[in-house]
Amino acid sequence: MSSPNLPFDAIAIDGPAASGKSTVARVLAERLNLVMVNSGEMYRAVTLAVVQQGVDPCDPIAVANLVKAIKLRCVVENGGSQILLDGEYPGNALRSDDVNAAVSAVAAVPEVRHLLVALQRELLQYGDLVMEGRDIGSVVFPATPYKIYIEASEEVRRQRRAAEGQMDSVGDRDRQDSARKTSPLVVPDGAEVIDSSQMVIEEVVEAVLGVLGARGWFDRESERNLP
Repeated sequence: MSSPNLPFDAIAIDGPAASGKSTVARVLAERLNLVMVNSGEMYRAVTLAVVQQGVDPCDPIAVANLVKAIKLRCVVENGGSQILLDGEYPGNALRSDDVNAAVSAVAAVPEVRHLLVALQRELLQYGDLVMEGRDIGSVVFPATPYKIYIEASEEVRRQRRAAEGQMDSVGDRDRQDSARKTSPLVVPDGAEVIDSSQMVIEEVVEAVLGVLGARGWFDRESERNLP
């Protein structure tokens, strides 16, 4: 179980930028009929607020003060989740160049991570879920046995980013995310590592399903129904 206090489980999918983890998590959630949570959108929502308010993303005190003032809520519906910033869904603004440039700095602020980790953990009360990010298996749900770490070469990830029309540097993101003191990007203990560099999405999903099967995911329902 992901939590000793909840009857539900989380599949944790971690990895660096443009590794394919978001698409894999979405397809996997559809295949398993689970809610999919993109934790990165939560950090992007906070970063968007930082940008809109003119706060220096490299000033951790100012960012910490701002995150205490904004209203963040995650709504679970239609098999997915949406982050609301001050009551509104930010939409494409979450992927703006300004947000791309600032999100790693904002995500490194401890107060931001503490707030969002708590919000992410609350979502497990609604049922089994697939959550992707950079610290899901290491920090958010460290007890889950269902941990996947998806990686790909920097060159492949750069090409994927460019194909999406995103020009942020994946190498810089990697270094910033791995170097932060709070919840750095790491391969979680016990995670199965999958290199997606030469794989299409369906192949990665099948590999993940194989890992889940080997770790007992599909045996849970019968166990839950035991008297």
